[in-house]
Amino acid sequence: MSGSAPRPVHRRTFVLGSAAAAGSAALAGPLATTASAASFGYTDDGSNYVIDTGANLVFKVSKTNGDLTSLVYKGTEYQGYGGKNSHVESGLGTSTVTIAQSGSTILVSVAYGTLKHYYAARSGENNVYLWTNKADTSVSATRYIVRVKAGLFLNDEPDSYTYAPTTIEASDVFQKSDGQTRSKHYSKLRVIDYDYVGWTTGSVGLWVVRSNHEKASGGPFYRSLLRHQSADGGGLYEILYYGENQTEAQRFGLQGPYVIALTDGGAPSSSLYPGTLSTSWADSLGISGYVAASGRGRVAGVGISGRDTAYAYTVGLANSGAQYWGSARASDGYFSIPGVLPGTYTLTVFKGELAVCTTSVTVTAGATTTLNTIAIPSSNDPSNASAIWRIGNWDGTPSGFKNADLMTYAHPSDVRASAWTGNVVIGSGSETSAFPAYIWKDVNSGLLVYFKLTAAQAAAAHTLRIGVTTAYANGRPQVTVNSWVSSIPSPPTQPSTRSLTVGSYRGNNNTFTYSVPASAWLTDTSQYNVLKIDVVSGSGTTAFLSAGTSIDAIDLLA
Repeated sequence: MSGSAPRPVHRRTFVLGSAAAAGSAALAGPLATTASAASFGYTDDGSNYVIDTGANLVFKVSKTNGDLTSLVYKGTEYQGYGGKNSHVESGLGTSTVTIAQSGSTILVSVAYGTLKHYYAARSGENNVYLWTNKADTSVSATRYIVRVKAGLFLNDEPDSYTYAPTTIEASDVFQKSDGQTRSKHYSKLRVIDYDYVGWTTGSVGLWVVRSNHEKASGGPFYRSLLRHQSADGGGLYEILYYGENQTEAQRFGLQGPYVIALTDGGAPSSSLYPGTLSTSWADSLGISGYVAASGRGRVAGVGISGRDTAYAYTVGLANSGAQYWGSARASDGYFSIPGVLPGTYTLTVFKGELAVCTTSVTVTAGATTTLNTIAIPSSNDPSNASAIWRIGNWDGTPSGFKNADLMTYAHPSDVRASAWTGNVVIGSGSETSAFPAYIWKDVNSGLLVYFKLTAAQAAAAHTLRIGVTTAYANGRPQVTVNSWVSSIPSPPTQPSTRSLTVGSYRGNNNTFTYSVPASAWLTDTSQYNVLKIDVVSGSGTTAFLSAGTSIDAIDLLA
């Protein structure tokens, strides 16, 4: 994307993510509808099916390839930039496209090989409902991108590169003249954190409300691109499967609905959010792979004991065919996960993003599977182990470490990042905040931790633990304690793509343990022992694309 960005027509824009964030905004600017739906229906202009919702929205779907070729709200065209339409992936190619009207619903069906895609409109609503059924790998990834014309919305947030002309990594990470970085990857948000994404001018809002992601991969903490804006225009995404930083195999089947929603400036109606959206009106439409609410079940747990109340807990369900999650109530750990396809699932309890308990649960259609209190074994939470010292805490994230928060919406080279060096002294009171969240072989390998031991502690062997949340290019820690050097650990299974430089620390949590013999410690207890942490790997390139890893916690057990 090059050239000078046109001056936006509007000056006010923002993204709202979750039901909690919407609050009064959803009430102040509800989904615009009209009392009359006299014009509801569709026509055929020869190239497109033209659907009028009978409210303020008219959209067109190509009869050739199923692209969304026009999105007109209150007379203004929003669709399209750079000569491109809105579509699955980068466009499907020649497809079989049909349309049907059933009462107050119009359904456009698109068949491209084994992939089926659907658009639905409801009388009197300014929404487009979408489903995508991917049966196999004949289409590489699965995303839907709503392409928005330039100049309609202003976005100079981290996931925009309109004002960032210098490319600093691959072709998708950019740097502004002030040293701040921008990329479509820098959404800040995990899937669990948002219900919708988009822009508003204050008088018009354009949003994509995500689906429940039951056929997506990566779980509740997965991070991916949600939107972007450049000189050519903007894009809003529903990511159903994206091959970057994946921790799970791809799932197949029907995804949706997800919704393109136009409003009078406010957030989309909460009735469209995943978990609250009812699509009983779609039960009889014949959508491939569609399972009505009556064909689904629910999992409910009366509580979770053994929690650390300083942390939020999430309960996830996953098998090879579907995934779901729900938040555990802070007071007692109660949870409820509705709308689950029948089957047997692995149920995982997460402290923060760290799995601390797993069990199996079977779901049947039309029934609730009720679980008694789930007890987290004390040994399953590494924070419960008695430690001589600890840097960070065990929650499956680099939270609290230096630069950790910034790294979900900036490149490590960003001017706002503190120096990636960071030797620390145990007992200083700033061990965690001074220690870098990430360590790279070519950037800051060899970080030092200084600590003292009592005579009794120095007379015994101890276990050193380093928890990581992901790794790039097989980067893993090798440690040196004074003159004792550990062996090089084997690399755990981690995603093979970029992670640390594109806003994500989410991989597979792993704990490296090192049995340090008593002979490694200094016998003079007035002296500091020195722990050195190096990143080792035979892979990676240079700088921030050299082998690296993200830190969860480091401790020396008593």
